Amino acid sequence: MQLTPIMQKYILHWGEMGTRWGVNRTVAQIHALLYLSPSPLHAEDIAETLGVARSNVSTSLKELQSWNLVRVVHVMGDRRDYFESLRDLWEMFMVIMEERKHREIDPTLTVLRDCVVAADADKTTPAEIKARMAEVLEFMETLTNWYDQMKTVPRPMLVKLMKTGAKITRFLGKSDSKR
Repeated sequence: MQLTPIMQKYILHWGEMGTRWGVNRTVAQIHALLYLSPSPLHAEDIAETLGVARSNVSTSLKELQSWNLVRVVHVMGDRRDYFESLRDLWEMFMVIMEERKHREIDPTLTVLRDCVVAADADKTTPAEIKARMAEVLEFMETLTNWYDQMKTVPRPMLVKLMKTGAKITRFLGKSDSKR
């Protein structure tokens, strides 16, 4: 695949952003390349296009597959695996959100619940500390419940909600001004 300077800029920037999101730069660059590619690519093409080691490409593709962002496709007459990215940005966003929830939020909730229960039974943990841990747990559970509700909202309605933004507060009325 021949990259134009604009495509290179896009892929390089996506790699930079990936590092800020806690994703390996090459993983993010491969994702960007596959997203831009008009057709599926095999690992050798990816390695050659990006100038990275074939082993790095294999590892990165496995990571992208574990995130459900890239899938294997087959081409008639070719035994190699080809790869393509999700094309639908909303689907990609929802997959990333679900994976991050599964990998980061769910384990955190488990630990927070354990800490709150253990702290309640522990007479040496100060009440103020117990309250702070309980506050974090309540916040995380509220956030998770909101996410679970939002992921069931049909996409057209979700788009409307997002575009409405803070204007929605007019319909909800004035409430507690506490942030």
